[in-house]
Amino acid sequence: MNDVGIIKLSSGNWSYRYTFTENGKRFSKRCSKDEYGNPLKTKKDAINARARALLLLDDASAFKPRERKTVEEVFYEYCEKGRKDKAQQTIRKQDSLWSNHFQKDFGRYYVDEIAVADVQDYLAMLYYDKNYSFRFVESFLKMFYLIFGQAYSRNYLNAESYDKLCRNKDTRIRMPKRKDADDFDVVAFSKEELAILDHYFRGTKAETAYLLGRYCGLRINECFGLKWDNINLEEGTILIDRQMEYFRGVKHLKAPKTITSKRTIYLCDYLIKYLTQLKEKNENAAVKLAEERAQKTTFIKDIDGTAIPSTDLVNTLLDGSVRTVNSMKFHTKRIQELYGISFKYHYLRHTYGTMMAEKNTPLHLLCNQMGHARPQVTQQYYFALSKSGIQILRNNLNQL
Repeated sequence: MNDVGIIKLSSGNWSYRYTFTENGKRFSKRCSKDEYGNPLKTKKDAINARARALLLLDDASAFKPRERKTVEEVFYEYCEKGRKDKAQQTIRKQDSLWSNHFQKDFGRYYVDEIAVADVQDYLAMLYYDKNYSFRFVESFLKMFYLIFGQAYSRNYLNAESYDKLCRNKDTRIRMPKRKDADDFDVVAFSKEELAILDHYFRGTKAETAYLLGRYCGLRINECFGLKWDNINLEEGTILIDRQMEYFRGVKHLKAPKTITSKRTIYLCDYLIKYLTQLKEKNENAAVKLAEERAQKTTFIKDIDGTAIPSTDLVNTLLDGSVRTVNSMKFHTKRIQELYGISFKYHYLRHTYGTMMAEKNTPLHLLCNQMGHARPQVTQQYYFALSKSGIQILRNNLNQL
């Protein structure tokens, strides 16, 4: 712990001292309170207060005022210069938030005139009044951090304002208090619902995608970007190292967004048997349906820039027609109409995670299989109460 310049007072509280140069002159400053006027009661408080004061001093000395910029100008400058390395899915989300919300609500304001309270009131309105989901409102918070970060990095926002908005843990913008009813966003199908879905998808063009979501917990883009080369049926594993994305209406394969998304998934016996049979059908179709395949096979840009035939992908029909993420939209509507089940492909991932948690899969193993960057994300599957999980709880209670 760096205690240079830290002094204990006779009262038992603490103070700090630092020196700085201004206009060629050397000055010394001593403080016994934090930025809110509260006394520094511990040595750690004094060290943190001194570090913050020095940080603000350095930022202030490095800050070179520029012309004022509106939120709209900052965002468009970021689009032009600051997001060339972002995934297309991320860009689409940012553009959607901007065009549907931010441009109208904040675009005309100067970035340096927005206060913490303005943002907090806005987020609370979205969450409590408009009843947007907690996770959706979180995307607004991330957008604010992005805007303020860009403004600060380009000297459109001074250090004190940026510190108050984004860095100071006591003042920075944050999410509204979570509703009790919205504690967990995990949506898992019950065993009865899974039996209905198993029956519904059996023999359909979407069966392969469904099974990969149900038994592997794949994200939808990972599922439709899966290549046969990445499946090892002898070892019973799948290597996830790419995903399907759309860019300007064109399908292509991209590397996963995070390092942890690249992972090896282990298959259950049922899925190994299914994929083995499917591979045999594809090999036979390559001969029997060669002419039809020649007409319907399309080419997709792989992660290395080479063009690969759609038949290299697992979610391709026997005639060579490729399946995409959009192919699941029909089934979402149809399942609701037939069975009253709210179906989203991502709920299969939730169901996989919940069922694996119920079977006491060690947290670190499930975190690896799900491709989560943080174990806290995986923990939600252990905390969420599914129908079968409640029954396990009751069984355990009856054994007390």
